[in-house]
Amino acid sequence: MTYFLTKAGLDFFIAFGIVLGGSLLASIGAVFMLLPPATIMLDTAMRLKIWAIVAAVGGSVDPVRVIESNITQGHLSPAAQQISYIIFAFLGAHVATELIKLICKGAV
Repeated sequence: MTYFLTKAGLDFFIAFGIVLGGSLLASIGAVFMLLPPATIMLDTAMRLKIWAIVAAVGGSVDPVRVIESNITQGHLSPAAQQISYIIFAFLGAHVATELIKLICKGAV
């Protein structure tokens, strides 16, 4: 149980950090390119969301393979764990995106 919670927490914060960090760095780049930073920040957060989830859960199709192979063999617990990791990564990416929206609320 401890391993599950540790990995789920890490997946959350990895996805959160990817979206938040990528968006903040994109806004800094936008300033240098004389583009509106808030608009670029919001757009980048939306585009990074799915990639943050993929990176947090392993960066490839391995989690999907784990889900597929365990379900076909009738083992639902490992499949449920992988789905939970994906959900936690999604929550991290979504919270970061909402935070970016809150930060940029008055600027856009």
